[in-house]
Order: sequence, then structure tokens, then C-alpha cells
Amino acid sequence: MEKIRILFVCVHNSARSQIAEAYVNNLGGDKYLAESAGIEPGPGLNPYVVRAMAEDGIDISHNSVDKVFDFFREGRKYHYVVTVCDESQQEQCPVFPGMRMQMHWGFPDPSKFSGTDEVIMELVRKVRDQIREKVQRFLKNPDFKGEVKF
Repeated sequence: MEKIRILFVCVHNSARSQIAEAYVNNLGGDKYLAESAGIEPGPGLNPYVVRAMAEDGIDISHNSVDKVFDFFREGRKYHYVVTVCDESQQEQCPVFPGMRMQMHWGFPDPSKFSGTDEVIMELVRKVRDQIREKVQRFLKNPDFKGEVKF
């Protein structure tokens, strides 16, 4: 059986999209395959996100930071494309051929968090937990759309 392919897109592919990809691939069993990419990929993963995911038993420290337009040019196909960035950036995402649905799940950007290490970690944990909850709802009901783009 063909896996349901999901692409998560955010601005830098350093935090939100990486979290969503990891949860789908860890909770989705053999039914789903997730990838993630950024509109303008950053230099690497957000270290706070790597720590927060490790706290939840998921190691993303070796994940690559990828560019969404490279995936598009390669002709990759997805059943779902989910933007997890803010609304101003989601409009820049390409439309993939054969895509069943494009959705938007907005989450705060961990790269914009400031404060002490403890404050930033607490904010990142909140985003991580919100993304995990959204992914779990989606996996239970793939017709769950969250916020639909069109």
C-alpha cells in the first residue's frame, strides 16, 4: 500500500516543520511518510527545538534543512502540503502536482522567542506540544483540516 505523503513547510525549516515531520514519522506508523522543507532555509536546526524534541524521545539532531523549491523541481508528489508558518509566508509555497489538499496550521516562530534559556525552552515546548496535538488529530482523522488555505 502506498504511504500517504505529507510535506510540512515553514520559513527556515529549522523548527516548526521539523517538529511536524518528526511527529508524523514517529506516530503515523506505516501509513504515513512526512518530509519538511523551508521557503528560505536557515543554516541549521534550531537548537532549542532539537532539545525539546529530545525531551519527548525524538532525535532530530541529524535532520537536514531543505528548500521547498528543490522538492518541487525534483517532481516530488504529496497528498497533503501543510504550511506551519505565518500567513505572510504561506503564499510563497509552490503548488505540487497531484496534491490532494493544502492546509495551513499556524504556529509561533521559535526563532523569534527571546529571554532566558528557561523562558525560550518553555515557549518552544508549548509550540512542540501544539504541533504534536495537531498531528495526532490529523492522524486520527486525515479529513481534519485545521485551517484550510482554500
